[in-house]
Amino acid sequence: MGARPDITAWRPDVEGIDEVFHARFADHAYPMHTHDAWTLLIVDEGTVRYDLDRHEHGAPSSVVTLLPPHVPHNGGAATPGGFRKRVLYLSTTQIDADLVGRAVDRPVLRDPRLRHRVDQLHRTLERPGDELEAQSRLALVSEHLARHLRDETAAPRVPDRRVAFALRDLLDERFIEGLTLREAAERLHSHHTHLVRAFSREFGMAPHQYLTGRRVDLARRLLLGGMRAPEVAASAGFYDQSHFSRHFRRVVGTSPGHYARAGSEAVRRSSAPRTNAA
Repeated sequence: MGARPDITAWRPDVEGIDEVFHARFADHAYPMHTHDAWTLLIVDEGTVRYDLDRHEHGAPSSVVTLLPPHVPHNGGAATPGGFRKRVLYLSTTQIDADLVGRAVDRPVLRDPRLRHRVDQLHRTLERPGDELEAQSRLALVSEHLARHLRDETAAPRVPDRRVAFALRDLLDERFIEGLTLREAAERLHSHHTHLVRAFSREFGMAPHQYLTGRRVDLARRLLLGGMRAPEVAASAGFYDQSHFSRHFRRVVGTSPGHYARAGSEAVRRSSAPRTNAA
């Protein structure tokens, strides 16, 4: 009997991703099968070998692999000790169907920057409450994959300050309840990837970073006003207390509780009666 695999799978609340699948296999070999989604694979340990359209390929840890929907493939370890992988099953809306043939011919992408972006997307998807960040990262990854399949160079940087400022106004309006990238694109009549690029170029940060900053600013005011941290988390738009604490510490440099106590201590010192020196 083979070793029991270590598997985690879930469907995130991110449009365009049908499933996230993380697995560590010691001796499992996939038979020929298909998916109805694009399979975006990175390998963290070992090497995977697979057949796609009767051609053998390899997936070491340095590359990104993109397998098209409805095309049979198999897979298994090419190195002793098995392999550890992370997979995103992307909706067919993410990449044009007319690129399936090109993906069959060239499923391997040797691009360290893209590999890093896919890794960051996985890490974001593991954190509930960061859906806007995941949507932004997914938009850039999908765009990069499509460019690769079309043999295109990087998209030209076309300035669009108007849409960048319009998105900022929309984020200011909705920073507590939040919004999806698709909602923003529909409101502003612009492609969601263009929104992310235009905003990032204009303001030097991604839309999700701006949204988080607005929420943290509100949280600081509420904490100094005496509201308890669990109530602040909900009032400022954070998913839960853990989500709030993680982002607050990242931005402010300390925990919400310590920040609130420091504020209370400062109030006590300023209100204490002063004695004149003799």
